[in-house]
Amino acid sequence: MLKKLLFVSILFSGLSLVLVACGSSTASTSSTANTANISGPQIHMGKNTFTQASIAIKKGESLTVVSDTSNQHVIANGTWENDTAKPAREPGAPAVKDIKVEGNTITKLGPFTTAGTFKLYCPLHHNMNLTVIVQ
Repeated sequence: MLKKLLFVSILFSGLSLVLVACGSSTASTSSTANTANISGPQIHMGKNTFTQASIAIKKGESLTVVSDTSNQHVIANGTWENDTAKPAREPGAPAVKDIKVEGNTITKLGPFTTAGTFKLYCPLHHNMNLTVIVQ
């Protein structure tokens, strides 16, 4: 019985390490929304909206997304249009595909290396759109 318990503990420890090691090249997440040490542009998310509809950033910058609630969000390239989710990626936009943002976390998107206007949205929350203007 002790051997089985030890085996299960080692198995779960190994799985935990694998999950922590997996990540995305377009986003990084920290566990708490402490924005005191964040430099650069940031946008906040509420329960089911971005706190502002658009943000202007400089070419080459990354965008920090801060979740201020415990709600789960997903960020992806695209927009809500006429009550319909429209996944799409503009030329030059960084690939943002189904980045999960759990409650009270900080996620970096980018860098945005091309000037232009790029649409991001949360497919989970109706009409939750963000326009990123890169200058």
